[in-house]
Amino acid sequence: MTMIDVQALSKVYPVAIKDPGFKGTLRHFFRRTYRQIEAVRQVSFQIAPGEVVGFLGPNGAGKTTTLKMLTGLIHPSQGQVRVAGQIPFRRTPDFLQKITLVMGQKQQLLWDLPALDSLRINGAIYGLSESTLRDRIAELSTMLQLGDKLQQPVRKLSLGERMKAEMLAALLHRPQVLFLDEPTLGLDVNAQVAVREFLREYNRRYQATIVLTSHYMADITALCDRVLLIYQGGLIYDGSLDGLLSRFAPYREVKVELAHPDEAPRLATYGDIESLEGCSARMIVQRSALTSTISKILANFAVQDLTVTDPPIEEVIGRVFQTGVVT
Repeated sequence: MTMIDVQALSKVYPVAIKDPGFKGTLRHFFRRTYRQIEAVRQVSFQIAPGEVVGFLGPNGAGKTTTLKMLTGLIHPSQGQVRVAGQIPFRRTPDFLQKITLVMGQKQQLLWDLPALDSLRINGAIYGLSESTLRDRIAELSTMLQLGDKLQQPVRKLSLGERMKAEMLAALLHRPQVLFLDEPTLGLDVNAQVAVREFLREYNRRYQATIVLTSHYMADITALCDRVLLIYQGGLIYDGSLDGLLSRFAPYREVKVELAHPDEAPRLATYGDIESLEGCSARMIVQRSALTSTISKILANFAVQDLTVTDPPIEEVIGRVFQTGVVT
């Protein structure tokens, strides 16, 4: 069974072209010309019920545009989309009962009222009985550790508390599919951890399908076994985090601690040294040469400690977006 089915999805925006100066303004007013901006092109993927999938890409890659098409906020230019068996852009009541969209930079709670008042409005919109609403607020507020914060005006809540209250409001109707666009944006470390733990528990408890975009790689590594990587509007990777490392990082990180600090600079002949401090060095070594390189280091140096790890996922993805290497 497939919860989200996307086939050859594309979105093209016509953008008006305006020349500078008074003549350009007149021409723009009476006879506009346009160029086509392809925000998303031929994207295809499927997501099973209960999966937690990270959706990654640099700014302007098409992540938010894709999420908006999956939630029916904008109409695709081409392709087919089904979410929970529904066509999103029709925005039927049955479809809206099954999904939610949380955007870290947007809010739905009324600023000057206690969050509890906004939650009662949401409950009425979704047709929840008073007892059901009360039980769900109690359950979610306990999971989010909100305590009595829901009785305070939203403007008096901290950013982390406000984000938790926004999450609660978005999940009152217990959706099957969660689309989360930067849900931890701007939060401090403790608040980020709390949101991640809540999402992990919510997924476990209700088998909800979650699609998550984030610039904080800790969100992705903590929650997602699978990632989709989008670059310049096109999907360039669909698979596991480990697979992402294997495909885009043909090197390993080697940390070496030597007995004598004066020998450390000589390690440069065995790989690219990323950092050097006293007896310790951090090196980048090609995977194909890893075994032979380690053997040479052990044979030619007095080694006290040596570890081999994959490079940080942030570094791998950063290199992909920086160099434009997409194959």
